[in-house]
Amino acid sequence: MLQTSQLLTLRIVLTAGSFASAAEVLNYTPSAVSQQIAALEKASGLVLFERSAHSVTPTAHELAARSADLLSLLDTLDRDVSALARGESGQLRIGSFPTASARLLPPALAALSRARPGVDIAVDEGEVATLLPRLENGELDVAIVYRYRSVPTGWPASLVETPLLSERLWVLLPSEHRLADESVIRFAALRQDRWVAPLADSPGALNLDRLAAAAGFTPRISFRSNDYSVVRGLVAAGLGVAVVPGLALAESPGLVVKNMAGRAMRRDVLALHRPHGRNALIEAALNAMRTTAAGLS
Repeated sequence: MLQTSQLLTLRIVLTAGSFASAAEVLNYTPSAVSQQIAALEKASGLVLFERSAHSVTPTAHELAARSADLLSLLDTLDRDVSALARGESGQLRIGSFPTASARLLPPALAALSRARPGVDIAVDEGEVATLLPRLENGELDVAIVYRYRSVPTGWPASLVETPLLSERLWVLLPSEHRLADESVIRFAALRQDRWVAPLADSPGALNLDRLAAAAGFTPRISFRSNDYSVVRGLVAAGLGVAVVPGLALAESPGLVVKNMAGRAMRRDVLALHRPHGRNALIEAALNAMRTTAAGLS
């Protein structure tokens, strides 16, 4: 069977003009080049060079021409593989929760795309519970997740964690709320209010329950939604109050944003990835996300 290494040696000999010159190009000895050509002649059944006492004349032009396309494909493959290894091409598959998809990823991925135009980036959205299994089974390269500090959360030990952003939690009040003019409010002062809360049993809902319990009350839930535009709309309409993370803040008429007295309420945003068989693009993506996150802190 013909070997690509032998065909490559043949091409270099023909291009360089002699076995000795080809040996310099390939960093072989002339004897090694001669052995490669002899092996190719044996495998092909062809006499590739007419040898005389004072010269070697090539007769292998047809074989060289017919192998040119193959060697060109191999050259292209070699360049493509090298680009993949350097993270200059390939696909990066990211899973993210909605507010990170809206605020964190667009500028980060735009910067990554400008720096590495050969990269194909795919983003799929979901909550933490749905992203983790897909990351572990290899459907995703990176998962952007969050963790409320009041709700301890662990990840599978097989995953690597990269902190991106620590965002403050804020209270949203209708603009006509009795505490709307206060610069800072106590959480316990909201014990009589109706609440717009995240979906039941979600991390956000557990966070609200624990913050309220620490303040000595159980929140009276009137509405539930994980869509922060819905939450802002309900609060602005005077239908309740809410706790939201910094990434969920947006200009909304009819509501005010309040800091809490005496509480370091935080939600941490992190990137998770598998440690083995890593996509070479992951580190570049994490760097872009960290740069964007620094501007959002």
